[in-house]
Amino acid sequence: MYQRQKKILDMLQRGKVSIPSAAAELGVTEMTVRRDLKELEKRKLALLVKGGAIPFPARYEPEENELEHLERKNAIADVLFLRILPADSIFLSTGSTTLAFARVLARRNTRPMTVITNSLMAAADLMEKNVRLILVGGEFRRLSRTMVGPLTAKILENVTISKAFLGTIGFEVERGISTTDTNEAFTKELVAKRAEKVFLLADSSKVGSSSFVYSGDAGDIDILITDTGITSGALQALKNRNIEVYTV
Repeated sequence: MYQRQKKILDMLQRGKVSIPSAAAELGVTEMTVRRDLKELEKRKLALLVKGGAIPFPARYEPEENELEHLERKNAIADVLFLRILPADSIFLSTGSTTLAFARVLARRNTRPMTVITNSLMAAADLMEKNVRLILVGGEFRRLSRTMVGPLTAKILENVTISKAFLGTIGFEVERGISTTDTNEAFTKELVAKRAEKVFLLADSSKVGSSSFVYSGDAGDIDILITDTGITSGALQALKNRNIEVYTV
């Protein structure tokens, strides 16, 4: 099912998808395509129209979510700032909470430090600041303003990452973090495997939710930084997986 939906998403990159043509191309029934499109619409990856679907109208993911739970995200970013050491080389991924963290670094950091990022939005906030900034190359993903995919490995496999700060669209304790794009998932998983310590930045609204494709598993996460809205059940499940949780 996921492979088929990924193919439909690839078709949507070219514009409107017709149900009959998609069914013919995929070798499935029109009813199957309709079910897939309804599922993609639930995840805000497609918008159903007469006879098919079009790409979900969006500018870019962080901007759409920046104003949601803004106070929580800024509180998380302030706590993270206190955990950075001058000798750290940190990685910042995409995401509205990680972008809030980049802006805290831009405002408050006075120490030389190394920041590695695939987020052009984070880089724009940090480019004039007191940081050694390393941009990860790769394929440009317009929706998240990031560089993603296998080409990012060329840089990531040759740098040391002390602490990785990852944003996410969804996080399930049993299955890990998830996003809307396979190339983005590839890059996040590679970062998580290489970093000495991985921080997941996710306000409580994202805990227990999921997106299209998973990026590694929950065992790749060392510390979850979230807010006090997280449920007691989720906290216990994270404790059982030896994942530290800091709430703000």
